[in-house]
Order: sequence, then C-alpha cells, then structure tokens
Amino acid sequence: IYWTDMGFNKISRAKRDQTWKEDIVTNGLGRVEGIAVDWIAGRYLFWTEWGQTPCIGRAHLDGSEKVVLVSLGIAWPNGISIDYEENKLYWCDARTDKIERIDLESGGNREIVLSGSNVDMFSVAVFGAYIYWSDR
Repeated sequence: IYWTDMGFNKISRAKRDQTWKEDIVTNGLGRVEGIAVDWIAGRYLFWTEWGQTPCIGRAHLDGSEKVVLVSLGIAWPNGISIDYEENKLYWCDARTDKIERIDLESGGNREIVLSGSNVDMFSVAVFGAYIYWSDR
C-alpha cells in the first residue's frame, strides 16, 4: 500500500497488514497532493507536488531515482491518474484550470486535454475513452 498524508512532504508504503511501514520519498519534496502507482508495469510511482517548485514527480516503487517530469506551467497540481490503455499520465491543476497529460514512460509529449475557467479541479480519473474529474 502506498500513501501520502495529504499536504505533507513524504510518500510512504506498507504491507497490507501494517506489520511493516517505511517512508520512501522524503527528501526535497514540497506538499504532496496526489499519488498514482503503476501497478501494471510495477515500475514507477508518480505524484503531484505543491510548494516552492510545483511539479509532477516520478520514482521507482522503492523511492529510488526520483526525477521531476514537469515543472513549468503548473501551479497547484492535485489529482493524478494513469491511463494504461494509452500509456499516459494525467493530472489536474486547480490554479490553471486544466487537465494535462504526458507519456507515461518518457514524460514527453505534454498535451492539454481540458481547459476551463474557475473550476478548481481537485481529482482526475481515466477509464477507457472517458476522463472524470471533481472540482470544489
């Protein structure tokens, strides 16, 4: 099980029975708002981060090899979701009022999927050909 205590600067994991826990991504993080785990490939953990330098980050499932995938043109990235069919990573931003996506493996080919005004997007989910989101 992977989790973040919303608004804190760490990502943790544990066994389902809670007999073992550890913080795996802690150094240099701002305020972590959302996480997505690539369960299919079993390779990466992704997160959205607020703070001095808002970003979309990625690390291996053990927290190693942390990299920033996106750091420009975002402000309050919240929800994050993986589209396994298209191999894309989606996130929503409450400040820019957008849902965007990038290639799951490379982090390239950034695209705006939806752009609104005054919608304060909080979470995003992708299933098949549909994108679902919530706002406040």
